[in-house]
Amino acid sequence: MRGAVVQDRAEPLADNAPHILVVDDDQKIRALLGRFLKSNGFRVTEAQDAAAARSFMRGLAFDLVLLDVMMPGECGLTLARDLKATRPVPICMLTALADAEDRISGLEAGVDDYVSKPFEPRELLLRLRNILRRGQTPTATRDEIRMGGCVFNTTRGELRRDEETIKLTERERDLLRLFAQRIGVAVPRHELSSDDSTGSERAIDVQINRLRRKIEADPSNPVYLQTVRGKGYILYTD
Repeated sequence: MRGAVVQDRAEPLADNAPHILVVDDDQKIRALLGRFLKSNGFRVTEAQDAAAARSFMRGLAFDLVLLDVMMPGECGLTLARDLKATRPVPICMLTALADAEDRISGLEAGVDDYVSKPFEPRELLLRLRNILRRGQTPTATRDEIRMGGCVFNTTRGELRRDEETIKLTERERDLLRLFAQRIGVAVPRHELSSDDSTGSERAIDVQINRLRRKIEADPSNPVYLQTVRGKGYILYTD
């Protein structure tokens, strides 16, 4: 966890706080993740391997599993495939930055998302909260979506940063409205394309880059509007 500052939570957790099972064979990473998640309002149970995770899951219900790929004994991918085949619990996988095949295999196994190590704590929180939000009863598109300092009003098609209105093109409004309907879900490039000549997949990449410059603090390292390799783009919100 890059730049993580973990503070112990002063107030007690809410009764309905989401319960996360953290599965990682590295004790230091487990402990750091556990403290970080607890400080951000989650209940946490820690397991050092797949066998321990299975034991906990026989007696406890979890809202989400945060699962490392590389572990001694049964690997995370095998455990993820089995869990997805037997129970509806959402899974977010932790993978090494270079292990593209692991990320692809995880998505093929049905995991809900993945985070590459080392990761930014804020990005991890966004991903976990979006996974949990997707598991709730579907609702109509929210009137507003927040991305850091930016707020997009889906009805008015208005993007604001603090008190400043950020100018959007019609295509940018359309894209943000589409993402707002599918927050935390990867949207393929062809679904983002319009019917005219400006809607080619290559043009979509250009439009996404322009949107990032308007909503991201660091467009070259996006937190909210991210690329899903080989698939399209995904929007995370606060």
